[in-house]
Amino acid sequence: PLGYGVTSVAEGMTQAQGLGFPLLVRPSYVIGGLGMEIVYDNASLERYLQGAFEREPKSSVLIDQYINGLEVEVDAISDGENVIIPGIMEHLERAGVHSGDSISIYPAPSISSRMKGQIIVTTRKIAQALKIVGLLNIQFIVDKDKLYVIEVNPRASRTVPFLSKVTGVPMIELSTRCMLGETVNSMDYPTGLYPERELFAVKHPVFSMEKIPAADSALGPEMKSTGEVLCMDAKLEHALYKGFVAASGTLRGLSAKGT
Repeated sequence: PLGYGVTSVAEGMTQAQGLGFPLLVRPSYVIGGLGMEIVYDNASLERYLQGAFEREPKSSVLIDQYINGLEVEVDAISDGENVIIPGIMEHLERAGVHSGDSISIYPAPSISSRMKGQIIVTTRKIAQALKIVGLLNIQFIVDKDKLYVIEVNPRASRTVPFLSKVTGVPMIELSTRCMLGETVNSMDYPTGLYPERELFAVKHPVFSMEKIPAADSALGPEMKSTGEVLCMDAKLEHALYKGFVAASGTLRGLSAKGT
């Protein structure tokens, strides 16, 4: 998505007019989405920018287009030339919800074969361009059959244990071997996307809102979950049901019969 880094309120208001609302605004460096917001009008943007520059006068603020598409996440192992992608995950929530707070589904049920091919090619090109050796995590948005890159992390992500267990690909071992000089082609795993299993796996976040009085439970770019669970089933609905029950202990109004 198009975006700019700005260093003043006036510059931010000017650049926003060319991008159009809604916009995702954030400090230039954040952990866990701290301080990130989605703004929908000039008044909200001006309020955010004034507060940001009052706290950190010499910092910059990133202003990006907010694209309300389907968020997709990939973890890959790279040797700097080729990649192994154990799986493609799809987020259940709207784009803009922090990946740590999202329900992630493997394999991605709404992504076409053509789009999967584009994701594979793009992942490899990014790994080559950044000369990444080891693990990388990429977050995409698919909107109107177009692929956008919203974030690239040249490191292990929280979904590495999830994908390793679900797919059987030992991601830590393979990435370490790459960092020690081996190539992806010399390993006993195919390059590109690893064959998808005939099941559904769900990474479901765990929240502790009931333990924090007056906590804002609305989900957004700032991470609020305190844990996660992994659930699998032959049917997506059953895997999702298990995730809700495992994360909260109960799911009112639904029967567990048949799951």
